[in-house]
Amino acid sequence: MPAIDEISADVFRISVYVPEFDLQFNHFLVRDEQPLLFHAGMRAMFPPLREAVAELIDPARLRWIAFSHFEVDECGGLNDWLAAAPNAQAVCSVVGALVNLNDFAVRPPRGLPGDEVLSTGQKRFRLLATPHLPHGWDAALLFEETQRTLFCSDLCHHGGNVEPLTSADVVGRSRQALLEYQAGPLMDYLPYHTNTERLLSELAALRPRTLAIMHGSSYTGDGAGVLRNLAVVLKDVLAPG
Repeated sequence: MPAIDEISADVFRISVYVPEFDLQFNHFLVRDEQPLLFHAGMRAMFPPLREAVAELIDPARLRWIAFSHFEVDECGGLNDWLAAAPNAQAVCSVVGALVNLNDFAVRPPRGLPGDEVLSTGQKRFRLLATPHLPHGWDAALLFEETQRTLFCSDLCHHGGNVEPLTSADVVGRSRQALLEYQAGPLMDYLPYHTNTERLLSELAALRPRTLAIMHGSSYTGDGAGVLRNLAVVLKDVLAPG
């Protein structure tokens, strides 16, 4: 059974640890009038994830299923969730809808532009287009404005079966993971490009209180400082030359 932990009010981290990779795969359920799931997860993980969601809400009540970019751990199980929740709709970037989900999803997705707010009842979400951050042309991150929670996908990725929520140095952990990846076959896991620093600066300007991290512990505290420090690490580890 996945581990379930509340990382901020009515935001639940549902974590599956895979020992073969020494890595957590985290999915985030937002319990509200219109429940939202961030990360649909892999298809193989759908049965245990559905059981975990059922501990918190009736899975059929899911209204929104969001993710950052088109990748199996982000949206491989999307159509299983759409079948389980008849009123649910996928939410992604406009690019993601045009180039991926309009064909992949069994129901039309909602491509959300950055100037549009998605209200789920008590909470308000903005989808922030972040092309190639963490990776993929269609990449976007989700920011919940009322509690200042940034759902940041692969940013601050780190390994281990770690604690659900921390105020410790997640950037140091992420640096170590990136160095390990750079030395192996996953060396191109994250790109570094001309807009990386600008995009991270724009995310830091949101002053998030909680970072909902896909792989590793979620973070509480000075989210802006974490993102600024992450920009330095990504440039140091990944930038050419």
